Amino acid sequence: MGNAGRRKPNPPSQAVQNFDLGLSVVKADPMFGPLAAAVSFRRSGTAPFPNEGYVTADSLGVVLFNERMLCPPEVWAYAVAHCLLHYGLGHFAKPRGNPEFWNIACDCYAARFLEQIKFGWRPDSIPSTMNLGVGSEESLYSRYLDSHVPFEHLSFGLNGRFPDMLDAGAPVAPPAWRPRGANDWPSIFAAGVAEALKEAVSIAGGWSDRHSEKTRKSNAARAKEWFVNSYPLLGALAAGFKLVEDPLVCRRLAVTVAAVDVSLQEIYLNPGMKLDFEECLFVMAHEMLHAGLRHDARSAGRDHFFWNVACDFVVNDWLVEMGIGRPPDMGILLDPTFRGLSAESVYDVVVQDMRRARKLATLRGTGLGDILWEKGPGWRASAEGAGLDEYYRGCLGQGLDYHERHGRGYLPAGLVEAIRALSHPPIPWDVELARWFDGHFSPVVRRRTYARISRRQSASPDIPRPNFVSGGAPEDSRTFGVLLDTSGSMDRRLLASCLGAIAGYSVSRDVLAVRVVFCDARAYDQGYLRPEDIAETVRVRGRGGTVLQPGIDLLNRAPDFPADAPLLIITDGECDALALRGREHAFLIPKGRRLPFAPAGPVFNMS
Repeated sequence: MGNAGRRKPNPPSQAVQNFDLGLSVVKADPMFGPLAAAVSFRRSGTAPFPNEGYVTADSLGVVLFNERMLCPPEVWAYAVAHCLLHYGLGHFAKPRGNPEFWNIACDCYAARFLEQIKFGWRPDSIPSTMNLGVGSEESLYSRYLDSHVPFEHLSFGLNGRFPDMLDAGAPVAPPAWRPRGANDWPSIFAAGVAEALKEAVSIAGGWSDRHSEKTRKSNAARAKEWFVNSYPLLGALAAGFKLVEDPLVCRRLAVTVAAVDVSLQEIYLNPGMKLDFEECLFVMAHEMLHAGLRHDARSAGRDHFFWNVACDFVVNDWLVEMGIGRPPDMGILLDPTFRGLSAESVYDVVVQDMRRARKLATLRGTGLGDILWEKGPGWRASAEGAGLDEYYRGCLGQGLDYHERHGRGYLPAGLVEAIRALSHPPIPWDVELARWFDGHFSPVVRRRTYARISRRQSASPDIPRPNFVSGGAPEDSRTFGVLLDTSGSMDRRLLASCLGAIAGYSVSRDVLAVRVVFCDARAYDQGYLRPEDIAETVRVRGRGGTVLQPGIDLLNRAPDFPADAPLLIITDGECDALALRGREHAFLIPKGRRLPFAPAGPVFNMS
């Protein structure tokens, strides 16, 4: 029968998973970690526990946790540290005439200790000790014996009125569960306090970082070292990033596997996923390419999650092709049909089925992007954002040059092209618009003629001199249309700059008149305007809904507007889908905006 008749073990409950996560935080702490390794943690099982109870500890070093209590890992970390303080401060070794009073005194002291060092999260049932003003456990205990226990002191235990310190004379666990040998818990705790103090001094002096790879050589830390020492393309980027492997930070940021914060230069890896070295290589390279290729800045008004998904498809394909590490076992976004496409092209495909795309999962999780968007768009224009942008571009550019000079491995052509593109500043929108004009309005050819003699040479009126006239196409065919969206949130100064640029280009290319149409809820035909009068004559008329198609239909029906004249459409992007019917056209939209459809003509982003 093999394993066919065996029953699969039940997966751990959410409460147990949260406890394990909170316990990992305690074990990673330099103060509580050694003490946590010296005791035993077990499930409550059938042991008696109040409904709101968290943990109990006995004098032989067994800590039972309530596997039916569902709470965040941060609360479990607080509860475990509370019990460990009972061991580390020698609460079990001191004489107690009244065990209940002694337990209350120890609970008050432990609660104040944890609040002062700000460790974990206090359960809702435990109030703040800020105004408690307690002394030592002994002084509190003597006060209780002499008078009474103040009512406010009864709420600092982990289990309400049920004690969290149990005598070994009434064991709550079988002997087999107990740790072997006697432990000098106060000495262990004292060593942990000394180690925590040493680390605090190192952090204050700038020598180490508690959550960095400098204090523990995990697989992710070794992967970072490999990039710095052995992979020049990403070595400079790896050196500039801080690696954060903190389960509580990952939980707050909802990071399932990994994420990157470009503005803080931090890469988050969830230690609970237990990635091996090869998987860490893949994941870290993935996040560093997001930052180095400026995927956060290149979204250009696109939906953040869909853009993140498109970038993931492209980056993952490159990494698989390059053979860096191994993709995590939980799967990645990879589609061979997207090979060779840019992130912008993949995005246009992804948004065609938004309902399905919302169910895709990045390394951060389902429906969440692993590029953290903490800063607003204005931050990128600040000195800090511009400096960081230049730093990322420089890291990848220099890394590519070194990589290629020393033949350090294969790089996909698409990745090389993307890195090279980062080294060149983007072409300004007005330069691109000028090129568009040049493509439609070639310079007018001047030819000499004696049919009409020039009279400008007054010094020698008897000598006939030729006059220069334009040749080729008639001048009345050199025109184009301007369709202006007057209903959106177009910035007035930006609009004035745009119209001024259009007027200047028109005059320089001998365009005698421009057909102007306003559009909001309906179309307003302004007729033909002289190019130099466009910026002064145009006034925003309507502020209703945005419908541009009637303006296009008006120009198509106009008998005095050439069928081959190009059309320049100025909009803020919030418009209807357009049917241009084969007419040459281009769009001018503010930077950061996007059209709600795939445009057939060029799009210039005004900034």
